[in-house]
Amino acid sequence: MEEKKYTIGTILTMKKAHPCGENNWQVVRVGADIKIKCLNCGHVVMLPRIEFNKKIKKIISFSGDKNE
Repeated sequence: MEEKKYTIGTILTMKKAHPCGENNWQVVRVGADIKIKCLNCGHVVMLPRIEFNKKIKKIISFSGDKNE
């Protein structure tokens, strides 16, 4: 299984959209659980790492990217 790499500040797209219509999220906390924040409404969700890895569609940008 491929291990996904992300750090605090990483912007990613989830498979299902949030009820506000946005499916882009920012990683706020990394650990056994991952805390993410909706980029549209600011709602914060905490998910177990295993469940979180299943729900990621793609990583848009890393916090250390110089292309932003």
